[in-house]
Amino acid sequence: MQPQLPIDVDPNTGVWTTDALPMLYVPRHFFTNNHVAVEEALGRDTYAGILYKAGYKSAYHWCDKEAKQHGLTGMAVFEHYLKRLSQRGWGIFTIREADPATSHARIELRNSSFVLAQPGKEGRLCYMFAGWFAGAMDWVNDTASASAKKGPRSHSVETQCAAEGHDHCVFEVSPLAS
Repeated sequence: MQPQLPIDVDPNTGVWTTDALPMLYVPRHFFTNNHVAVEEALGRDTYAGILYKAGYKSAYHWCDKEAKQHGLTGMAVFEHYLKRLSQRGWGIFTIREADPATSHARIELRNSSFVLAQPGKEGRLCYMFAGWFAGAMDWVNDTASASAKKGPRSHSVETQCAAEGHDHCVFEVSPLAS
């Protein structure tokens, strides 16, 4: 995959933008070391809950901004989101199944940045991404046309991780239990 990201740097402020959104550019090891330190300090479950909520909110916001920036709607925004995540070094994301009307999706992740940055570490390392997919799915449903069947609120979990010995990670999006 050849990243074709438009990166603009403001010569006066040094702020980087891509698709009109301010960006930060840091080495993978820097981000991962900070991620692991916070996980150790708070505990995995507490940290995962915080990341889920923040990731959900951020994905929803990103989808809204990108839809307006590029004139996209529906699942095209979700697909664009995964393309951009893949281009930014998080890993290679692919939607294997998706049905917004039922709030179901299965996302495959190969070459996860969390797995690559922590060789030899085992377990489900990529849980940070889970909230991102629920946020994107809920954005798709919240912005669907009046004639479209809108799915219920969604939830997402990592069901398989490459750090468990699999070829790739898998995330399942499903309706939020009421």
